[in-house]
Amino acid sequence: MPCDPLELRHVPLFSLLDDDELSVLASQVEMREFQARQRIYKAGEPSTRAFVVMDGSVRLTLIDEDGQDVVFSEPRHGDFFGFASMLETTTHQTTAVALEKTVCLEVDQHDISVLLTRKPMAGMDMLTVLAREIHSTQALVRGRASKNPNQVIDDQETFGQRIADKVASFGGSWSFIITFAVTLIVYTLINIFLKGRAWDPYPFILLNLFLSMLAAIQAPVIMMSQNRQDLKDRVRSELDFEVNRRAEAEIQALARKLNTVVEKIDDLDDAVNKR
Repeated sequence: MPCDPLELRHVPLFSLLDDDELSVLASQVEMREFQARQRIYKAGEPSTRAFVVMDGSVRLTLIDEDGQDVVFSEPRHGDFFGFASMLETTTHQTTAVALEKTVCLEVDQHDISVLLTRKPMAGMDMLTVLAREIHSTQALVRGRASKNPNQVIDDQETFGQRIADKVASFGGSWSFIITFAVTLIVYTLINIFLKGRAWDPYPFILLNLFLSMLAAIQAPVIMMSQNRQDLKDRVRSELDFEVNRRAEAEIQALARKLNTVVEKIDDLDDAVNKR
């Protein structure tokens, strides 16, 4: 299916190309139509073509370290996928399936080579777009890194857990220590002053009973709060690990794309200079 150069203007990857560059590219690429739930390619297949979504949506999945099928991304209009494997001439790392009736722009290395041969400056335009993608990725990583683990835990806490936190917070404060000390002193002085009429004379057996009951209740409540703090620390470490792993994978993928495109441009530049 032929491609209209005006449609390429709405693709972010080609948004900086001029009309002549778009015409050259449109004469090389083809439009492909996929039905809903149709597989575009699967992981492990040789990668010879990349795709840009013109209409519809696609789901990209991959197998993680635990052998689970994980949704990597869902490209929509203007988004591209499969370029890294196509440029490196490696097998696909993901499986692409059309979520609905989808029209994609099919691009291969020959199409890019023809464009860069006829219009070398088009390579700089596409590199600029890829640089913007890197900045977007960095902003995304910063957003993930700023995720507050305390907020993650607080959103899931129960009423009992909130009570335990407040009890532990008050029990470990000077307000509790001062109030408790004043109460004990007043209690003992009153019973000493009343002598024979005291309801809890020395050695204050009733007071000791209350203190034992208070300690029996307060200890597990404080342990509940400490367990929640341990959970917050674990969530914080898991979020840090997730951010670091995703940031490393995304930066490596973008670096590979940039290196491959730069090498292609250098090769074409050498060929043009020789001619």
